[in-house]
Parts: sequence; C-alpha cells; structure tokens
Amino acid sequence: MRQFYLITTAHLEDKLWFMEEEDFVVGMNHVALQAASQPEVRIMAFILMSNHVHFVLNGSKDEVEEFINAFKSRYSLYLFRKHGARAHLRYNDLDIREIQIQESEALERAIAYVQMNCVAAGICAHPSQYEWGTGNSFFQATGHLGRRLVTLSGRARRRLVHSGLAKKLPIDWLVSEAGYVLPESYTAVKEVEQLFRSPSRMNFFLHASSKARKRLEVEDDRIPAFKDQLILQALPDLFQGLFRTRCFQDLSPLDQAEALRQIRYRFSANIHQAARVCGLTYAEAARLIDTV
Repeated sequence: MRQFYLITTAHLEDKLWFMEEEDFVVGMNHVALQAASQPEVRIMAFILMSNHVHFVLNGSKDEVEEFINAFKSRYSLYLFRKHGARAHLRYNDLDIREIQIQESEALERAIAYVQMNCVAAGICAHPSQYEWGTGNSFFQATGHLGRRLVTLSGRARRRLVHSGLAKKLPIDWLVSEAGYVLPESYTAVKEVEQLFRSPSRMNFFLHASSKARKRLEVEDDRIPAFKDQLILQALPDLFQGLFRTRCFQDLSPLDQAEALRQIRYRFSANIHQAARVCGLTYAEAARLIDTV
C-alpha cells in the first residue's frame, strides 16, 4: 500500500555526511539519480544536513526503504573514494515512520519539520535560504534558472552524478549553476503547494514546527554562526598556528581541550558543532573541555 513516510537517518556524532560543498553537490545529484531510478517513489520534501538527512516520501514501505538504502549506499561509495571514509554510513541507523495522514494536517507538519532543520541548526533564518534540499522549491513566483540536461554531453552527465546510470536522468531536468539537478525537477512541487494552499499557510506550519521551537529553546547559548564545512577548512591553519600541527588527532589531551575552546570562541560554535568538526562524540568533547 502506498503511504507517506518520514525518513530520518541517525545523527552522526563524530563524523559528517558532507565535509565540503562538493559533497553536498554530489549528494543532491545522488538524490536526483535515485528519483530517476525509482519514479514510483514521490519525493515530497528532503534536506541534507552535515551529519544526517531527512526525507518525506510517498510509496510502499518496501519502495521507500529501497530508495533511502540505495541513496545511502551510492553516496557512501563516493565518500570512500573521495575521503577514504570506509563503511561511513553502513551502520547509520534509519527511522522510517508512516505519517498518519488521517490525523489532521500530519503531512503538513512532517514536511515543515524536514524543511526547518537548517533553521533549528542556526544555519539560516528561513528554509528558502538553504540550498541543500527542497527549502527553496515551493511557491516560487518564477522558476529557478538552470540548464536542461539535454544541453550536456553524455560524459558531462556521467560526471554530474558520478555514475554510468546518468542515462536514467530525464533530459528536460534542470541543472543549477552550482552543478546539481534542481529539486523541483523531480519533487512533487505542485502537490505540496496544493497541500499547503498558500505561502502564508506554509510559513505558519514552518514557524509552528517542533524544529522552530528547538531553535528558540536551544540549551547552549552559542548558536552556530558558521557551517561545519567552513570550520573544517579553517582548522588545519588554526591548529598549525596554535600547536604547530595541522591535525587534531596529533594533539595532546590538554591541547585538544584548548583547541575545542578556541573553536567555540573563534567560530561561536556550540559544543555539538565543535565535537563534530573534530571527529569526537559529544561526551568525548565535554570530557576534554572539563579537564582544565
């Protein structure tokens, strides 16, 4: 039976799904490739965060499970080839929950929850400002500019998705200037807009979502001011200047504690973000910071 499902991967504590902007681009194109490979599964909304992903999908339980597992497997292979991250996502648990659409506005709440992840993380003020997902796909007065896939050579399409399966992508889909297939090419945009009925009603659900409340009730008063990827790029030079080494793992425990404090101070990072970019669990980072 075809149903709506909210799919969430477990938050990685000491690793990242996406370490650089290129990783996000590849992730977006892997979503597009999976959408083309499984057209029976409809994508209502999704978001790619640094250490986890969310989807709202429509299909049978088996279909949506195949969708997310195939996406994880393909992207995990890319991570291994690019960053040497062996079995990075193999044990990254999945939570697949059926959305009880007989409950009033349950689907609207699920979509709003997914869209607001970037706001809850302090990355932006509104989902429309976040590039890696469907946050800017709905209620657009004019469509996004992009090149149609038909204008790209076969080789260019294969490079786009890092796969020989690029021939599955419909030639009328649009590619952004950043080099990824635009989500509105394969997302059920019209259906989602009909569900919410108006931009103001969608905004009501966005601001009433549990993720919006989390943004207001965050425990640590340091709201992340920088994306994980920007901090990661800056850390080798920071460590070199402070400790004469470019690698966090080469530091003594006392220096690691100081490095974490420096990251929190210099980047206005909370302890969760500082732990992520250093490859630590929250507990490990908290223990180090408490040592001095």
